Amino acid sequence: MSNVVENYDVIVVGAGHAGCEAALASARLGMDTIVFTISIDSVALMPCNPNIGGTSKGHLVREVDALGGEMGKNIDKTFIQSKMLNKSKGPAVHSLRAQADKHHYTEEMRKTLENTDNLTLRQAEVSDLIVEDGVIKGVKTTTGATYFAKSVILATGVYLKAKCIHGEVCQETGPNGLAAANYLTQSLIDNGIEMRRFKTGTPARVDKRTVDFSKMEEQFGDERIVPFSFTTDPDSIQKDQVSCWLTYTNEETHEIIKENIHRSPLFSGMIEGTGPRYCPSIEDKVVKFEDKNRHQVFIEPEGLYTNEMYLGGMSSSLPEDVQFAMYHTVPGLENAKIVRNAYAIEYDCIEYGQLHPDLEFKAVKGLFSAGQFNGSSGYEEAAAQGIVAGINAVKYARGEETLVIDRSVGYIGVLIDDLVTKESHEPYRMMTSRAEYRLLLRQDNADLRLTPLGYEVGLIDQERYDSVVAKEKAIEKEIDRLEETYVGANKKVQKILEKLDSTTLKTATSLAELIRRPELDYELIKDLDKERSELPEDVKEQVNINIKYSGYIERQKKQVEKFKKIEDMKIPEDLDYDDVVSLRIEARQKLQKYRPVNIGQASRISGVSPADISVLLIYMEQKK
Repeated sequence: MSNVVENYDVIVVGAGHAGCEAALASARLGMDTIVFTISIDSVALMPCNPNIGGTSKGHLVREVDALGGEMGKNIDKTFIQSKMLNKSKGPAVHSLRAQADKHHYTEEMRKTLENTDNLTLRQAEVSDLIVEDGVIKGVKTTTGATYFAKSVILATGVYLKAKCIHGEVCQETGPNGLAAANYLTQSLIDNGIEMRRFKTGTPARVDKRTVDFSKMEEQFGDERIVPFSFTTDPDSIQKDQVSCWLTYTNEETHEIIKENIHRSPLFSGMIEGTGPRYCPSIEDKVVKFEDKNRHQVFIEPEGLYTNEMYLGGMSSSLPEDVQFAMYHTVPGLENAKIVRNAYAIEYDCIEYGQLHPDLEFKAVKGLFSAGQFNGSSGYEEAAAQGIVAGINAVKYARGEETLVIDRSVGYIGVLIDDLVTKESHEPYRMMTSRAEYRLLLRQDNADLRLTPLGYEVGLIDQERYDSVVAKEKAIEKEIDRLEETYVGANKKVQKILEKLDSTTLKTATSLAELIRRPELDYELIKDLDKERSELPEDVKEQVNINIKYSGYIERQKKQVEKFKKIEDMKIPEDLDYDDVVSLRIEARQKLQKYRPVNIGQASRISGVSPADISVLLIYMEQKK
């Protein structure tokens, strides 16, 4: 066995999307950081869907970027199609989604890691935690090498005791045939960490040359591409884009699935882990939605230099022969040659309720975790947890107060708060409906919300911070001007309004009031605005949204203020819930298990009712 011993400030286990953000944050904050991966070729691997962003997930990528993370920059370098989703709806649910060139995405992120100061990328499997008196001291690898550090971040993704399954075939590997990590789970259990089994899945990949696109609907990217990163110049990324394609399953597809459902490991009991409810396999959809005679299938390119196409919406763990039969019933896929089979992947992750809101384990001081290991799903959710875990591992190592992002400040706050307070019996997926204040937490204003926080932490430089401050001032100045600038009911104004299919004026009104009309916006009223000066596109966008939705925005701000008064009330660390006699037994048990830090967190624990919170508030007041 190896007698190698090395010392670092921060150790990161895993170099997926969570591990990359964690390691980069740590290294950029000046800490000597090492990140372990089973295969250096799998840095920031995209083993499933070849895209970044999507509904609510696009918000997370923007927020990671605003804090000083890398995912947004990396997808801006490597996308092959980009689209703003939900444009027909309000700005709260607009979300960017970009198809990535998978190989290029991995290559660019690896290049970034390898060229970041204070960062060492190491191919090795971590097998043991070194813990003394409940405090993390470092890790050991399967070769016996020892690495000591002040803090450790676990970002193991889907690799712990991973099994890839389709039909009766079960292979003990990670995604894409990569090695599984089979030893670390036992060390976690030995150190008081409870584990559970989750599963996810991926569809088959087919050879583009064997697909008949004439039977499918072509899906184009946006004419004007919006970057993910606030630092990317939009003009620098306007380019020709690759098309995606839409087709559908049919009754024949569903019949084949139903006839072979007994052979699905999902239904035969071969798979123990729980899968994601919001990303079900095709066999799951057919069983659960019997009334639907078709389901969407998106045919997406995996990159510019490969013929592999991803069959989005048709993940499966059915046997190989059933996969061949069912895929060949889909219009356009009748003669498709499968390059990679669809499969389910089962893996170890942690039971809920074991983390503090800063992502540190309650059982082991200085041990943090992020990503699918925490019971979440998706690249974007992983990256969001990764940057927070990275920041907090550094803060812990320095003896500073750790960072907790509030639910009212970012989707990242909603994501982490949900993961640490709510019982989840399936992989957690971010959705806009999970955010109470989604009109305030839009993807377009993530820089205004979180860049000051990134600057305070040390991940955002002075120039970028100053530019966000200047942007905020420009928005406020323009809104004030529009509120105070009036136009009269003269012939010229009435003619312009008639041309815009808007009601004519009976009396003078402000330009802001005109913008609030459903049929008008900031750009449309420019002919009525004599004093208007040219402003950057992002400033104009904020001015328009803030004026148009001002009533709703103010209402949400008041809601935040109202709830914050109770939300932030700290619960004493040593509070014994057994002493709160009027609490129901279930509430008492849940509060003892989760040990919430404040009333807001306590109120979101399932099994704790508003009545229980009232009892707790009265008890705390009496104890004062």
